[in-house]
Amino acid sequence: MTHSHFSPLKTSLENTNLLQKLASNKHPLLQTSITMFHVYLFLLSLSLCFLPHIVFSSHCTTETSTKTFQKCMNLPTQQASIAWTLHPHSSTLELIFFGTFISPSGWVGFGINPTSPQMTGTNALISFPDPNTGQIVLLPFILDTTVKLQKSPLLSQPFDNINLLSSSAAMYGGKMATIHNGAPIQIYAKLKLESNKTKIHLVWNRGLYVQGYSPTIHPTTSIDLSSIATFDVLSGSSSSSSQHTDLTMLRVIHGVLNAISWGILLPTGAITARYLRHFQTLGPSWFYAHAGIQMFGFILGTVGFGIGIQLGKMTPGVEYGLHRKLGIAVFCLGALQTLALLFRPNTTNKFRKYWKSYHHFVGYSCVVLGFVNVFQGFEVIGASRSYAKLSYCLGLSTLIGVSIALEVNSWVIFCRKSKEEKMRKEGLIGTSSDKGSSGIHI
Repeated sequence: MTHSHFSPLKTSLENTNLLQKLASNKHPLLQTSITMFHVYLFLLSLSLCFLPHIVFSSHCTTETSTKTFQKCMNLPTQQASIAWTLHPHSSTLELIFFGTFISPSGWVGFGINPTSPQMTGTNALISFPDPNTGQIVLLPFILDTTVKLQKSPLLSQPFDNINLLSSSAAMYGGKMATIHNGAPIQIYAKLKLESNKTKIHLVWNRGLYVQGYSPTIHPTTSIDLSSIATFDVLSGSSSSSSQHTDLTMLRVIHGVLNAISWGILLPTGAITARYLRHFQTLGPSWFYAHAGIQMFGFILGTVGFGIGIQLGKMTPGVEYGLHRKLGIAVFCLGALQTLALLFRPNTTNKFRKYWKSYHHFVGYSCVVLGFVNVFQGFEVIGASRSYAKLSYCLGLSTLIGVSIALEVNSWVIFCRKSKEEKMRKEGLIGTSSDKGSSGIHI
């Protein structure tokens, strides 16, 4: 009996029953694909879990070629560290900062904010190659509100709220060392502290270019914008370490979940629906696999999206811009696709063709934007050249290769069937009955 009306409740119950068949399906090709897919997801998760080493990969030292300091501490970003010696009787602090260049024409600097843990108001020492001689120079700068706005070049000027006694900068290897991407540098400063004040707000960063003797703005990834720490030079404790560790782990979990869900599972589900339904031996298995993969991917993506929202609340001063907008768009499209499953009309319903057009358009839009946002996420966390990104690219290349092979196979089958149909109409070959159908259409 044919129903011309549309019943959302009945359709929803029917689709729920279909999804329940996923667990009992035992087709060999489907089971092999699922096993291989589980292995890849494990390898991808394992590689993405190495992301914390992007942040925590430096080892602090108390010794240099000229001095030995009392204490040292790893800084939470940019593979930087510091070492220091406090002289309580004279209220002086000897401090050395260990950083690395990210460009042959770049700069590296650190400073102290006398009032609060932020860039604005920081008295900074910035080192870069002299544009005339190429030798390392070290100049003092005061980072006021105009620095963020970039209204005018940053000009060197003496410190106003920090009593700087002496300072110097040196490359590892001395005068024979060359400046390149990853070149290490040491910046030394001797300061006069206020009486009974041992807690300082440290700010550090690095940039790509210097215009004359004016450093340009540093990169604005979340890692670079988080280069701030408050610590006590007497006890060596840092109030920023535990919070940054929590942020780092949340970023890793957020990245792993979203790369697997939006970047791998949803495209795999789309490939399953587009190509496997043409294999008649699979029967309705392709539909169960498609629905199950997409549902599982959306659940993981929802968790990752929620963690991303929480990360935004925990870092109010960090602007994620495009990554955040794309994330919201992808999640909304994924939610619309999930709701579409509950209101899927049967094959004889007159609204079926409109539902299919909607389903395909929203689905492919979600997949494309998901790809883009995964790569945007790697840029945000400063992992654009990491093994995690390489692993994801290899997986994505595999999906693309499989899609191309299946697309070619689909066209070969289509052309062959068209030729057979033409010959059948011309009476060159006999007619044959259908050998079966997939049973479920989408």
